[in-house]
Amino acid sequence: MKSLAIFIFPGIQTLDLFGPIEMLGAFPDHMQLTLVAETAAPVTTRHGQRIVPDATIHDGTAYDMLLIPGGDSAIDAGHRAPVIDWLSSTVQTADTVMTVCTGSILLAMTGALDGVRATTNKQDFRGTIHHGPNVDWVPKARWVKDGKFYTSSGVSAGIDMSLGVIADLITPDAAEEQAIGTEYEWHRNASWDPFAERCGLV
Repeated sequence: MKSLAIFIFPGIQTLDLFGPIEMLGAFPDHMQLTLVAETAAPVTTRHGQRIVPDATIHDGTAYDMLLIPGGDSAIDAGHRAPVIDWLSSTVQTADTVMTVCTGSILLAMTGALDGVRATTNKQDFRGTIHHGPNVDWVPKARWVKDGKFYTSSGVSAGIDMSLGVIADLITPDAAEEQAIGTEYEWHRNASWDPFAERCGLV
């Protein structure tokens, strides 16, 4: 079983977090999900829900997998040295690293995505990618896989990416069954992205 750290921070986008949890959390025999925050205090989402972390970044725990959701406050989190230090060290040891929405911007601020193909939220694309000047940003993609890195476009795209991860790490049938079980129409094509054109990126 793999250990999956999900980094949460104040102002986190709710669906960025719970969409992937709904998909990845359906496979407890394959991965154990842990919500990790900067402190043990409850974390308030963008929509006001208070989430109690399972662990903190100061626990010294190593994880096999990492998920970084996004939100308008993701860049603020990237300006806190303990957060950057923990993300940097966790990325080094993790064999799978996932981001949703502006979570890729937060990860890019660590330098971990330098030279890596990645994507992010399309509405925020032009205004945020300067935080990762050495990243090979992909303007049109539902999600991008480059080595151990999976980065998704905005919000709901994290669900499609998570199903893609399940297909890669478990089986495509497992991903398909989970999509059907949640009555979700899975966009299997990672390059499917009508929002890039709507946002004037292509």
